[in-house]
Amino acid sequence: MAHTSYEGQLLDEELLRYARQILLDGWDIDAQLRLKSARVVMIGAGGLGCPASETLVRAGLGQIHLIDDDIIEASNLQRQTLFLPEDIGQTKALTAAHMLERINPLITARGTVARLSEDNAYELLDMATGKPDLLLDCTDNFATRDVINRISVRYQIPLLSASAIAMQGQLALFEPQLNTGCYHCVFGSVVLDAAADERTCANSGVLASTTAIMGNLQANAALQYLGLTKNPLTNKLLIWDGSQMQQRLMGYRQDAACPVCSSH
Repeated sequence: MAHTSYEGQLLDEELLRYARQILLDGWDIDAQLRLKSARVVMIGAGGLGCPASETLVRAGLGQIHLIDDDIIEASNLQRQTLFLPEDIGQTKALTAAHMLERINPLITARGTVARLSEDNAYELLDMATGKPDLLLDCTDNFATRDVINRISVRYQIPLLSASAIAMQGQLALFEPQLNTGCYHCVFGSVVLDAAADERTCANSGVLASTTAIMGNLQANAALQYLGLTKNPLTNKLLIWDGSQMQQRLMGYRQDAACPVCSSH
């Protein structure tokens, strides 16, 4: 990963809060400091974004920025774990950010009510102050994932992309700076297939545990990447099948003719 330098030290209250994590073999104070110094941008504060962001914040991620233009509905409460019934009608991004700072006052969380696009990406990702260490795609449709992938490649920002529907999920961590392939290399023209794009949680359904599992698998990969500078999914697509309780890895490689990343 690009961001390996960090400054400062852990406060006494951070050492106490993260003690069980720091005791882990392979995870030490340096790893915790790397996590503390990291800045993540999460696109989507729904079924995936809620569990992923909560786990990262509880683990000690320094800064998280949630971008989402949606509002909370009653049907979201089945799986979107940062929201309560009294939050219905409020914006997901701002409500989630507020809840994350309540969960862990030692971190910084902020929300932006907007829809990320190639036109506004430079501004929304705060590129003027430096690139985020990681983009987390927690959206629910191919068209938006395609846009996020193009932004990742354009600005050479690592992208951790998760999806969840019904009782199935997928996860991949792309590193455009290494020219090892991108989301389009894996899924090809399906990202432009309108019929495929119609299959979302809203019309196909999703089990509450599916988003919880995939969001936490996403957080697990992010913690390793940010804290240990390790990509546990290098050139691999993780596929989760909850109905069979099975998980498998499928290899991929960069498409030499990919219209998104082959020229970079």
